[in-house]
Amino acid sequence: VQLQASGGGLVQAGGSLRLSCAASGRTFSRDVMGWFHQAPGKEREFVAAISASGGRTWYADSVKGRFTISRDNAKMTIYLQMNFLKPEDTAVYYCAVMTRIGSVYSTTSYDYWGQGTLVTVSS
Repeated sequence: VQLQASGGGLVQAGGSLRLSCAASGRTFSRDVMGWFHQAPGKEREFVAAISASGGRTWYADSVKGRFTISRDNAKMTIYLQMNFLKPEDTAVYYCAVMTRIGSVYSTTSYDYWGQGTLVTVSS
C-alpha cells in the first residue's frame, strides 16, 4: 500500500498550491482520507478530511474558507486546493487513510500515511 503526495513547493503569501495524493496497492474508495501538516519542531496537525463518497468534509479552523479537499475515487486520488496561503501554512503536508472508525481529527485514527510534500510560503 502506497500513498504518494505531490504538489508542494515554494509560493508567496497570498498564492495558491494544489496538493495531490495518489493511492495504490488497495482501494480506498470506502475510507475517509485526510491531510495533516507538520511544521518544524511541532506536532503533526489535522488540516482537512473527506468522507468516502466525498459528500462530507472537515477542516481545521485555521484553513476554513481557504483550503478545499476533494477526491476522485476512480483515480484513487485526493486533492487539497490551498488558496490565500500564509507563512504559517509552511509545513510538510501528509495524506493519510482511515480504514476504521475514529476521530477524523486525530493522527492515531489513520492507518496509512504518505511520505509528505513540503509547502513553503514566503512573506
